[in-house]
Amino acid sequence: MRVLVVSAPLVGHVFPLVPLAVALRDAGHDVLVATGGGALAAADAGLPVHDIAPGFEFGRIALRVFPRHPLIARAEMAGTAGTRGAGLLFGALNDQLTDPVVALATQWRPDLVLYEPFAVAGAVAAARLDVPAVRQENALFDGRDLVRATVARLGAALRRHGLTELPAPAAALAVAPPSVANQGGWPMRYMSYVGGGELPAWLREPGERPRILVTRSTLTGPGDRGPMPAVVAAAAQVDAEIVLVRPDKRSARSVPGNVRVVDWIPLDEALPASAALVHHGGAGSAFGALAAGRPQLATTGPGDRRHNAELVARRGAGLALRPRDITARALTQLLTDERLRTAAAQVSREIAAMPAPTDLVARLAALV
Repeated sequence: MRVLVVSAPLVGHVFPLVPLAVALRDAGHDVLVATGGGALAAADAGLPVHDIAPGFEFGRIALRVFPRHPLIARAEMAGTAGTRGAGLLFGALNDQLTDPVVALATQWRPDLVLYEPFAVAGAVAAARLDVPAVRQENALFDGRDLVRATVARLGAALRRHGLTELPAPAAALAVAPPSVANQGGWPMRYMSYVGGGELPAWLREPGERPRILVTRSTLTGPGDRGPMPAVVAAAAQVDAEIVLVRPDKRSARSVPGNVRVVDWIPLDEALPASAALVHHGGAGSAFGALAAGRPQLATTGPGDRRHNAELVARRGAGLALRPRDITARALTQLLTDERLRTAAAQVSREIAAMPAPTDLVARLAALV
């Protein structure tokens, strides 16, 4: 079986697709990943990758699209746009991706197309070739809503390829634990490839004091400072070892004695010996803490960050705060609130009980 895996050209979008792509490859299937930009790093996992977006810069799309929709742009920056802002951005992106993805599929002739909700160009290519398309969720939004928002802005691209609407996928793979979000579809345990970086030995074992890991986004925008400045400001008043992962220069410039700084590390390997995670509200970070059973403080912010943070807080597995509201008291609560720890452990067990990507390979092959 030949499987074309299609992702938006962003690291956070392609890395969650890599474990299933590797499982398919290891089962003897031919796999090709179609993406671009920083997401070409999927090749580091040993997968063949085709660049469908040469010269891609996400900022250019935002600067072209949002000025024409100022109300949605304002809501997107506040994290209250829902899927409207995503539909604008990724509708414009997929308008650019559809032609090269269809051309690649026509040449390579896949038997199955696996795509993520922000890469509906893959579903268009599957429809053109009349092969099954499978949508794999890679976030905490409902992929059905994301696809609808994106396709609503994709009329011209659909018409170029003889479609009036996007056919429903042959299957959908739901990665969110049901107690956090109901996505529908075949359940599959969320896993993500972690590219680059080695874990220092001291991060493999608990320290003398409870450890809080603090991360920031790989994709930042105007006014987006993330949680690190507030954590550094409060750190001296917290009885914990605080580790800043890949901090910005300003945050790392002057830190209290209980703060340490590291470069890229595999977060999934560092979390087991840590007590909690503070992050920017990204889906990958939220999933990482949930899978490890660690309480998290997720900051509300642009795009999907408010949505993700509020889902985690609603489940009781963490705190959702604006960056400016991070205080020593909040960080201490993250370490000492037994209710947060209990809920996080419950979700971790829920995720562990979901089928692994390897368990889905035969079921996907049966669609062809």
